[in-house]
Amino acid sequence: MPPKNELSQTSIEGTWHPIRAEHEGQLAPEMALMKMKMIFERGKYCLRFGHEPSDEGTYEIITAEAETVLKLRGTKGVNSGRTIPAIFQLRGDRLRVCYGMNGVCPKDFNAGLNSARYLVTYKRSGV
Repeated sequence: MPPKNELSQTSIEGTWHPIRAEHEGQLAPEMALMKMKMIFERGKYCLRFGHEPSDEGTYEIITAEAETVLKLRGTKGVNSGRTIPAIFQLRGDRLRVCYGMNGVCPKDFNAGLNSARYLVTYKRSGV
């Protein structure tokens, strides 16, 4: 079961740099991570690679009785037209997100082989 986060949508607002990422058991190269940043601002997100946006859309944090889910809806770029549910943990300047790339919300922070998950640990920019 995903962790219960006592967070509002504004809690994750800001610029985040990935420090570790894994997709279906494959670690992302450090050089790629250095060029990426994720921005959450006023219900919108933008994933930038270098100076160019590669994925943009809206997000919301949905709190149900037993869980809190981050839901992204792509409007431009690689995930345009897709809804991606995710679980997340925010601790200090670290944000860990496990995205269900197949549209199914993950139940744990695992992005193993054939999982259709993308697990990222971000560090808040400027901290």
